[in-house]
Amino acid sequence: MNKRENLLGVLKKQSYKEVPIDFGLAPALVEIYRQRTGSDLHYMDYFGMPWRPAYVPVPIVKERKFPYQLKPGTYIDMWGVAHEPGSAAALHMTRMHHPLKDADSAAILDEYPFPSYDESEADEIRESVSRLHTQGFASVGYMQMTIWETAWAIRSMEELFSDMIDESPFAEKLFNTITEIAITRAQMYIAAGVDILYLGDDIGMQHTPMMSMDMYTTWLKPRLGKVISAARAINPEVIIFYHSCGMIDPFIPHLIEIGIDVLHPIQPECMDFEEIYKEYSSKLSFCGTLGTQTTFPKGTPEQMRASVFRNLDISNGGKGLFISPTHLVEPDVPWENVIAYVNACKEYGGNL
Repeated sequence: MNKRENLLGVLKKQSYKEVPIDFGLAPALVEIYRQRTGSDLHYMDYFGMPWRPAYVPVPIVKERKFPYQLKPGTYIDMWGVAHEPGSAAALHMTRMHHPLKDADSAAILDEYPFPSYDESEADEIRESVSRLHTQGFASVGYMQMTIWETAWAIRSMEELFSDMIDESPFAEKLFNTITEIAITRAQMYIAAGVDILYLGDDIGMQHTPMMSMDMYTTWLKPRLGKVISAARAINPEVIIFYHSCGMIDPFIPHLIEIGIDVLHPIQPECMDFEEIYKEYSSKLSFCGTLGTQTTFPKGTPEQMRASVFRNLDISNGGKGLFISPTHLVEPDVPWENVIAYVNACKEYGGNL
């Protein structure tokens, strides 16, 4: 059983030989990893993580300009959103500049340089997937910020919420355009044979959903459902991941209805994994559950081990739980806690 088969066994609640490991490190912790291990390997290889991203198709984009000076080091993403860099310790945190924040008409969307994709890249994705499978890795098509986060990054969250409340043609057109692009991307990944399609939009806050269920089911649910349906039309067996930080309990039945297979990250600061597992494990698998606001930065190695064992026990020995941190491991996390997580997974073992 290779890494790919082992991970798919966990996600499908079948047999597996080891508890798979996964985490992402902030830049400052990557340096600590190199210092502590002396390894030149990428940390995913060093720790034997079971999945890798498939080739990411390069979007066709037009030049974008902002009407004011941007901070040195700022980059503009494929959607035209400018990102000013954060601190040296957390380079993944940026200040966004929303290019259509002041737009006053849906007509401007006809001229906006949305990205497009050349389907000739499908062969490169397929070759990437084949190579990953040969190496024993599960292949992933990453498409987080699928609809909602992309839309508000372009428009600004405040303006987009106002558009939605007003049932504005601007919101309708923006969401529809982004959805069609997401469908194209999903179809390219699925046709190439990825094992996992990773979707996601943050729709929860620390203690409450980000929006009403009526707003969600009107604007976002049907569009996300279209992306998933397009993927399943090509491969009904593909595993659909969905990421949202925060408290998203009320959204779960809706996500199940449109075809989500694995829910990430089940933040323990926001949701009770034991309750969620009892209620939804017959229809969902899960990824995450180890708090990066609490256990990772503030716990002891002994508490980390206890959390790993507790959540694996809750999930009937890890059936349907890819246990991992709920977010990027930030610079304030002691390296000893990262190693405690890895060792606890190894100690727990598999269920063959």
